[in-house]
Amino acid sequence: MIGLLVIVGPTAVGKSRVAVEIARRMRGEIISADSMQVYRGLDIGTAKPTLAERQGIPHHLIDLVEPDDDFTVVDFQRLAGEVIERTASIGRLPILVGGTGLYVKAILEGYSIPETAGNQELRHELAGLAEDMGPEALHALLARVDESSASRIHPHDLRRIIRALEVYKTTGTPISLLQNREEGAHRYRPLIVGLSMARARLYRRIEERVDIMLSRGWVNEVEQLLAGGCGEDLKPLQGLGYKHLVDYLRGRVGYPAVVSMIKRDTRRYAKRQMTWFRRDPRIHWISVDSYPEPEVLLEEIVQLVASRINVIYNTDNL
Repeated sequence: MIGLLVIVGPTAVGKSRVAVEIARRMRGEIISADSMQVYRGLDIGTAKPTLAERQGIPHHLIDLVEPDDDFTVVDFQRLAGEVIERTASIGRLPILVGGTGLYVKAILEGYSIPETAGNQELRHELAGLAEDMGPEALHALLARVDESSASRIHPHDLRRIIRALEVYKTTGTPISLLQNREEGAHRYRPLIVGLSMARARLYRRIEERVDIMLSRGWVNEVEQLLAGGCGEDLKPLQGLGYKHLVDYLRGRVGYPAVVSMIKRDTRRYAKRQMTWFRRDPRIHWISVDSYPEPEVLLEEIVQLVASRINVIYNTDNL
């Protein structure tokens, strides 16, 4: 089994910074578990670490595909698995970092995810139904054919609702049944560290980070994506913040309103992330608030790695 450090938590809690420092101390390499950082050109709004912020630490699964390329959790599961095995094979510590819960789960649980071909015509048909009747109606339709998936998917998560219905209509089998665990899928011995923060402080950090992103040219980044031929209906441009800025650039909403909407929806996203991760009893939660000195926090994580997965990694030699 491969020892694997996993760092999860809500957006803006500081996962990337902590991961880089741990990697420096323990000869680690970072595997991004972020569904938006795989896209080239989406840098500011995805909080993609800059080369300076990476401090020379290898980062994987960043800038893999163009915004108009199709990239799925199946692709992530395969590529991340290859990187983790390769990293471990050269005696380095693989560190999976990110807030996309489904990506993390795909690695830790080893789900067999259906690789059905995309059916654009069906997707457009389902999207049209959602536009006419609302996403709740489509969610109710999913509940009739796949109650298990419907119970896990939020009624407003239109993309996942459409995907689940697409799989059902294409294969005749609910996606939840196709997502059974593979036999012998547990290839890893994971230490899962969850970083948390008091809600008020986290929300302040989120709002400050949105302001910083905008000051660094986030609007211009979206403008360049549109000018480069990216349609606003592409999945990356439907991502958090990007869809809001597309609306602003198209003249559908004013600037003060769009900034407020991005901050509001990012706070809501952070709350959903915590709800997702709190379901996993394996996560060792660490409150960032309890460590005013970053070095103490880092040392605790180093000690956890040494005690939990030193069967695989002799940390004295890393």
